[in-house]
Amino acid sequence: MDLGIKGRRALVCASSKGLGRGCAEALAEAGVDLVINARGAEALEATAAAIQSAHGVSVTAVASDITTEAGRDTVLDAAGDLDILVTNAGGPPPGLWSDWGREDFIAALDANMLTPIALMTALMPKMIDRGWGRVVNITSQSVKAPIPQLGLSNAARTGLTGYVAGTARQVAPFGVIVNNLLPGIHATDRADALDGGVSQKEGISIEQARANRAATIPARRYGTAEEFGAMCAFLCSERAGFIVGQNILLDGGGTNATI
Repeated sequence: MDLGIKGRRALVCASSKGLGRGCAEALAEAGVDLVINARGAEALEATAAAIQSAHGVSVTAVASDITTEAGRDTVLDAAGDLDILVTNAGGPPPGLWSDWGREDFIAALDANMLTPIALMTALMPKMIDRGWGRVVNITSQSVKAPIPQLGLSNAARTGLTGYVAGTARQVAPFGVIVNNLLPGIHATDRADALDGGVSQKEGISIEQARANRAATIPARRYGTAEEFGAMCAFLCSERAGFIVGQNILLDGGGTNATI
């Protein structure tokens, strides 16, 4: 399918690996020029070179911490005008409700709620002026069904979801389409970290922890960055102009909900 976005320009956050890289790869395959961002310069530059070589698009790598104001300014200054924004940031650590104080919540909000909002606020006005734009926020299945040990993520990402619900409907008349992608467990470093925690807590191997988790998913496996990226690219495409303010699960059926 021709997604109709060849020659567009996108910023994909936290895209040196994992789901962010999957999104960047899929957009590049569709002919989109990229600005990619992550904190680690070495991995980011390697990803940029690989994507550019594979797909022949322009790829600008900007190493900075997107969750800080200075980091965002650095990325936005380098990015210039953008048609597509994919927000993404690593989730806060798991724990018990009694583990977290005010500073833990502020850090989670900064990374997983306020950073995407700041990027949208900075970039959507020019999208509105041009009459076209796409925003995809990578959030989590936990906004549909909270995960007890991920209370910080539940809180911050649900706050973003509420913000997007109203904002998406305000900007849609101007051709700017905003949606959220909600991953379940995918084969990424984040999954490895969570499985490592279970392994340590339960005294089992990480392979057993992974198998136990996969058994709880109707698809009986973890998702891949490639299939996640394909959905992201579709939501960024010309074909998705009538999908507004939605929360789209990619979780292998793991969230047991009708709506």
